[in-house]
Amino acid sequence: MAPTIAQRAAAPAATGIDFAGRITAWQSSHGRSGLPWQGTRDPYRVWLSEIMLQQTQVATVLDYFPRFLARLPDVRSLAEAPADVVLGLWSGLGYYSRARNLHRCAQRVMSDFGGEFPRSAEQLATLPGIGRSTASAIASFCWGERAAILDANVKRVLTRVMAYGADLARPAAERALWEIATDLLPRGDAPTLQSQMPRYTQGMMDLGATVCVQRNPLCLLCPVGDVCAGRAEGRPEAYPVKTKTLKRSAESWWLLVLRDAQGRVLLERRPDRGIWAGLHCTPIFQDRAQLDAFVARYATADAAQDLPVFLHVLTHKDLHLHPVDVTVVTPPAQDEPEGTRWASREEWAELGLPTPVRRLLAET
Repeated sequence: MAPTIAQRAAAPAATGIDFAGRITAWQSSHGRSGLPWQGTRDPYRVWLSEIMLQQTQVATVLDYFPRFLARLPDVRSLAEAPADVVLGLWSGLGYYSRARNLHRCAQRVMSDFGGEFPRSAEQLATLPGIGRSTASAIASFCWGERAAILDANVKRVLTRVMAYGADLARPAAERALWEIATDLLPRGDAPTLQSQMPRYTQGMMDLGATVCVQRNPLCLLCPVGDVCAGRAEGRPEAYPVKTKTLKRSAESWWLLVLRDAQGRVLLERRPDRGIWAGLHCTPIFQDRAQLDAFVARYATADAAQDLPVFLHVLTHKDLHLHPVDVTVVTPPAQDEPEGTRWASREEWAELGLPTPVRRLLAET
C-alpha cells in the first residue's frame, strides 16, 4: 500500500534528520550569495527581484535590476512614474503583465498602506501581482515569517524528496503539497526564525535551481539526497507529476515599419488585454492585404520592402512575423488613429516595446 501524504510529509523526521537544518547549512556553504538583491531586508528590493525572477533567468535579471533601481529607487517613485516609463524599463524581460501589476501594486502600497509594505504574507498576497508563494518569500526574507514558498523549483525538490506522485494539475494535490512545505519549515521562537527563515527560503530556491534541476539532477551534491525517495526509486525525474499541458497555437502577423522623411516610426499602443498588452508596437495586421490598404493612405517614396520573416515563440503561441518596411513622403490628410504616434529613435528607445519589435527597429 502506498504511503499516505501525511506519512510522506513526515519522512525526513522519521529518518532522524533535520530537513530545515540541512537546507540552511547547505545554503550557507554552497548556495548562491552576492546577488544584488540578497543581504537586504528592504521589501521594495526583495519584491522587485521576486517579480523579475518569475519565469526569468537570474543572468537576465542581473542586467535589469540595477537599471530599474537607478531610475525608480523606491516604491513612491515607482507609483508616481508614468506607465510608459515602467514598461520601457521592463522592455525585453517579457511577461509584461508583471510590469503592469508592479506599477499597480506600488500605487496600492502608497494609497492603502502609507508607502510601507504590509508585514505579513497574508496581507502581501492581496496586492496586485503578488501570489501566495511570492508573498511568502517577501515575508520570509524581510521579516522572518514562517511562511512556505512553492515555486517551480521548490515543487521539484519536495515532490522528489517525498516521491510525491499526486497530480499537481489537481488543486487538492497542490494544497496537500503546500501543507508538506509548511510542515518542513524551520521551527523556533521569533529570533530563531528571523535568522533561519531567510536562509532556508533561499536554500530551497537555490537547491532547485542549481542541484535538483529538471533534467540530470546532481543528486550526489544534494544535502538531502540520502533521504530522497525519488532518488531511492532511481527515477527522480519522474517528479513532479502534472498532466495538464498547455495547448500551443500559431499565428501569422504582418508588422508595418512605417517611417516618415525624418526617420520617425509610426507606433500604436496595443490593447490592454492580449499579446503585448499595453506596449507600443508597429502597426499589426492579420494579412498583407490589410497592411497594403493601410499604406495606401500615404504617398510613398519607395515601394514596400518585405523583410525576412522570423519566428517569435511565446509561452502558448508561435508568432510568424512578416515585417514590411515603407517610407512615406507626407503624412495622410486625416489624423492618425487614436493611440498612435510618430517616434524618433531616441523616443522609441525609451518606450515599452515587445522584444522582437525593438530588435526589428534597431536592425532596420
